Amino acid sequence: MVLIGVPLRRVVARIRDVQEHRYSLLRGFFHGPSDGREDEAREPRLHSVALSAGSHAIGKSIAELALAADDVSVSAVRRRESRIMQPSVDTVLQEGDVMVLLGSPEQLEAVEMRLLRGGK
Repeated sequence: MVLIGVPLRRVVARIRDVQEHRYSLLRGFFHGPSDGREDEAREPRLHSVALSAGSHAIGKSIAELALAADDVSVSAVRRRESRIMQPSVDTVLQEGDVMVLLGSPEQLEAVEMRLLRGGK
């Protein structure tokens, strides 16, 4: 970018933005069958929840769901052919959305049930 005349200050700022965004993806992982170590059992991980017809979360914003109270955050929302990385709390969920959540296994299980069926 510097070679094509973009000011160095702007190049450095862009690099920092990209690093911060990409490194945030490393906070969790999708658990698989080979990830069975006991000390990892309580570590935060990523988990996908697909919102099908009739899911409790459809039509609600992320803020309304109050996931932070359960120590679960929304890392991304996949919607049709697009992906919303780090969605705002104002994002309203739609049928067919896939929420990518970050939290401990126990928290994720409880939140998934709430997103799909409602209740506490």
